[in-house]
Amino acid sequence: MIGPFTGRQLSFASVVVLVCAVLLFVATRPIAPGPGSAIPTPLPAATPFLVGSPATGLAPGDAAPDLLVKGPDGSPAPLLDLSGNPVRLADLRGRLVLLNFWATWCPPCQGETPVLRDLDETYRSRGLSIIGVAVQETTPSDVAAYAAKYGLAYTIAFDGSADVFHAYKVYALPTQVLIGPDGRIRQVIDGPFTDLGAPAIIEPLLPQAASPAPSAPPSGPVGLPAPTGSTAP
Repeated sequence: MIGPFTGRQLSFASVVVLVCAVLLFVATRPIAPGPGSAIPTPLPAATPFLVGSPATGLAPGDAAPDLLVKGPDGSPAPLLDLSGNPVRLADLRGRLVLLNFWATWCPPCQGETPVLRDLDETYRSRGLSIIGVAVQETTPSDVAAYAAKYGLAYTIAFDGSADVFHAYKVYALPTQVLIGPDGRIRQVIDGPFTDLGAPAIIEPLLPQAASPAPSAPPSGPVGLPAPTGSTAP
């Protein structure tokens, strides 16, 4: 006996604490920089993280649902980025839009981070707009801190109520929804992009004559450093 506990009880509690610590470390630790990158990148890409039961979702050819959430009064309101600015698909007509449903705590999303960063740098001027839709997060400031740490310059929105998540019938993280210049869905991918696979998917869908990317303020809220440009090639 040690105080009110037996040695067996204390041993069991120690094992539980150790297992939890190992799982937390594996899920959140960064690893060495990727090839040619000076910014440490998270865990390598993996299979998607299921957050619901697989179901029939949106299909190519469907009109992409508007990015709407339930407002304070219960009426539809636009999805907001991390600075509180509305994010509207209508503002991106003429461009290829990549909706990336993700979370900072999701290992395959972490592994995909440098891939999305490179896609944004490579294809933004050629007509690609990336919108990261953060779901199942605690606060926008947590997401903004992650974006700043890894130099993410593309738009990131906070879907705290999961309204957009459900409108797009997502059940795995990350999920990619590619929306054509006409506002219709071109492809849905359940799982992370990879360095080798992403360009082969993106390039055939780019608009022939890309419209200029809309200017937007930094997505980090006041008091947090704004995301900087990536040093990855």
